[in-house]
Amino acid sequence: MIILAPPRHRKPMTHLIERLPPVRGEYRVDASIAQLTWFRVGGPAEVLFRPADEADLIDFLAGRPGDVPVTVLGVGSNTLIRDGGIPGVVIRLGKAFASAMVDGERIMAGAGALDVTVAATAQRAGLTGLEFLSGIPGTIGGGLRMNAGAYGSEIRDVLISARAIDPLGHVHTLAPADMGLSYRHCGVPEEWIFTSAVFQARTGDSATIAQAMTDIRDAREDTQPRRVRTGGSTFANPEGRKAWQLIDAAGCRGLRIGDAQVSEKHCNFLLNIGDATAEDIESLGEEVRRRVRESSGITLRWEIRRIGQAKADSGGAA
Repeated sequence: MIILAPPRHRKPMTHLIERLPPVRGEYRVDASIAQLTWFRVGGPAEVLFRPADEADLIDFLAGRPGDVPVTVLGVGSNTLIRDGGIPGVVIRLGKAFASAMVDGERIMAGAGALDVTVAATAQRAGLTGLEFLSGIPGTIGGGLRMNAGAYGSEIRDVLISARAIDPLGHVHTLAPADMGLSYRHCGVPEEWIFTSAVFQARTGDSATIAQAMTDIRDAREDTQPRRVRTGGSTFANPEGRKAWQLIDAAGCRGLRIGDAQVSEKHCNFLLNIGDATAEDIESLGEEVRRRVRESSGITLRWEIRRIGQAKADSGGAA
């Protein structure tokens, strides 16, 4: 199915949609995707593709022209889409990829499943070890891509295997040792798309597990900005240091560029407090990095994924 943008926003049909293979899912042309991200900023996707299921995704990848770039977008919790939008095809995995099922002491989850949903599924089954996922605002696919972690645990600690599709449509089952997982890093090529994973849990007490998840929720409420437009933790912690402490020491708490602001509650969070653009947010992040580098000699590494092209840029995605 092909869906055009509403008439008043519609751009002339490009040749891209005509070059894409037929699918059972849905194509949207010139699709607004800012509202799919927590920052609520950024330009459109040239084409947005929602595959019907894994087989549909495989057929698309096997049939697409090799020069057409592909970008995967999850729930947008740690993503900044630049104001010029994303050229090529943006893939959004929907309900067919959002299941979470119990098999003994294992949890099988689709890449589109929310981390908190997987944690809750384990809790209801009386399985422990995955409570930390309830503190990560994203999907399993995003968690695999960055080896997400919180509260002393990370994906690689509980991962048994992950399923991924390469750019030619070939399916791969990967063990953790194959994935090059380290702190907030995954060595699997960016072009590969995760579709599911299997996690190891342990038998526990449902009430105790539920309390641990409540404690995690309360800790987030107490220390992190909530119910605001943010991208989550902005910079990875340098080895042996805390990014927020370096940012605070550099005098960046509350710093603003336009309507982009460093959170006063937790200064490793950037906020859109009004009508910030993606350029405002990214510029603020770079200013924070500059000040931290000047004050401490440490260069912070972006944890937020920045994708697409600047508004004035006529080139490809950065």
